[in-house]
Amino acid sequence: MAAVIANQERKLTLSEVLDQLVEDGYVPREDADSLLASRHLHKAGVHPLALVAEQKWKSLKPPHKPLHLEWLTEWYATRNGLAYYHIDPLKINFAAVTELVSSAYAERFKILPVEVNGREAVIASAEPFVREWERELAQMLRLDIKRVFANPLDINRYIVEFYNFAKSVKRAAGSAEKRSDLSNFEQLVELGKTNRQLDANDQHIVSIVDWLWQYAFDQRASDIHIEPRREFGQVRFRIDGVLHNVYQLPAPVIAAMTSRIKILGRMDVVEKRRPQDGRIKTRTADGQEVELRLSTLPTAFGEKLVMRIFDPEVLVKDFTELGFTPEDKRRWEEMTARPHGIILVTGPTGSGKTTTLYSTLKALATEAVNVCTIEDPIEMVEPAFNQMQVQPAIDLTFAEGVRALMRQDPDIIMVGEIRDLETAEMAIQAALTGHLVLSTLHTNDAASAITRLLDLGVPRYLLNATIIGIMAQRLVRTLCPQCKQKVSYEEGGTAEIDWDELVAPWKARRPDYLYRPVGCLDCRMTGYRGRVGIYEVLTMSPAIRRLVYAEADIAKIREQAYKEGMKSLRVSGAMKVAAGLTTLEEVLKVAPPHHAER
Repeated sequence: MAAVIANQERKLTLSEVLDQLVEDGYVPREDADSLLASRHLHKAGVHPLALVAEQKWKSLKPPHKPLHLEWLTEWYATRNGLAYYHIDPLKINFAAVTELVSSAYAERFKILPVEVNGREAVIASAEPFVREWERELAQMLRLDIKRVFANPLDINRYIVEFYNFAKSVKRAAGSAEKRSDLSNFEQLVELGKTNRQLDANDQHIVSIVDWLWQYAFDQRASDIHIEPRREFGQVRFRIDGVLHNVYQLPAPVIAAMTSRIKILGRMDVVEKRRPQDGRIKTRTADGQEVELRLSTLPTAFGEKLVMRIFDPEVLVKDFTELGFTPEDKRRWEEMTARPHGIILVTGPTGSGKTTTLYSTLKALATEAVNVCTIEDPIEMVEPAFNQMQVQPAIDLTFAEGVRALMRQDPDIIMVGEIRDLETAEMAIQAALTGHLVLSTLHTNDAASAITRLLDLGVPRYLLNATIIGIMAQRLVRTLCPQCKQKVSYEEGGTAEIDWDELVAPWKARRPDYLYRPVGCLDCRMTGYRGRVGIYEVLTMSPAIRRLVYAEADIAKIREQAYKEGMKSLRVSGAMKVAAGLTTLEEVLKVAPPHHAER
């Protein structure tokens, strides 16, 4: 039963929180009394819920989950009839909410505006008995005030972050007139305007860029998109393969941010007519090194900038953590243990090919071997490799790069991508002269890589002489382990999907139960958290070599590979579904049908 909240202005006390936890059977009375008696632990200004969370207690009730702060916040709100609110920065319009009250007022009452519309303002607080500000705000704003109860540490943190960010944006925008020269695409002439541009080293711009990076790291983003438009620019994050809108910024601020990042990436700031690449190495708040790969593209309203975030921790993951089954791992390790030949990884952009190749090279790069790469661009700088970047301006192509690497006494060569016959011929030459070559192709599946090379003009006998194996891969989102729900095959809404067709030609029993996404705070209510690979590993057996030499019929090659134990991408995905790691919808979204052609 909800407790009646008193009218007097006062702060929530530790004894009230502990009494309710004991009453509800979550905490033993002796632990509560012990904490209450330990006055030296009662830090000034620390919220009672935060103080309880610091004890790292576990619930007395099964399944004995830790009493962390977000759980305590939701529990207290529900028990006392308050509206619980989780603060998700991705869903908050900083510019709008920070206009409602000043930072000093928010700090004074420890309140944070989180939503606003023409009728109502939603204000987060962690003090249920402090209500003075409600009446004042209703009169000042002439809006209905909806109070919600939120995590006290989040409120303290975001009061600082939201207001500082909004203040930096406002001051940065205010220090420049509206641009008259919008772009090469369209012109707008305004008489009397000075057309002063923002300085990329302006302290407000520096603060905005720094905050944006830390925010992206906190949100587990893999890419940051800065996209210019006519009046405003859009900032978006890609998280677990899905883009999320983050913030809308004035066009001059977007342009200055792009210039600031280009300076840090040692790119040509003046040149805005052609695409450029760069890279930056920085650190997260906890000191973890992170590398960002930059790419600019001229658009109608200015330069679009994409920053791909590379986490070095990915390279120390075991193949099992990347999603390899024991059989896939065995096949892959047998292939990469060969002293010479060509191994290909295929798949579309963003399918994890780079991670697979770097992880493989990292495992192979012992002190006894010389590992060299030619890339466009260098994805991650790795001290264990000798890395070279393609430079088309000086005719340093993939083919020329391989030719140069051949004179560097390499044992293992990684070619970023085989795009043309010349590069394919150089890779084959390297393999024939005793080197192990790893490279990528863009094809639907493993068998299609053979026909792609034949289309480029590579003779069949050279393919048979050099190709060791081919692996196709995709990434699927993994179900959030905290909230995924076990359901029957029919309840999962998948009754219309033919399981036998999905796993053909590799027969596998349909599972009785599947898991479906639900959504919780850990996964930002998406039901998914993180991604895992699904793989199709084709080894060049004598039977497949005979098929390549005879007719290179892709269907027959694929059929023979299945007979020899290769699992298709859909079968690999279905196995992850049966293991409760992902959903059929995720697999069908990324994995081509078994009959997929080039």
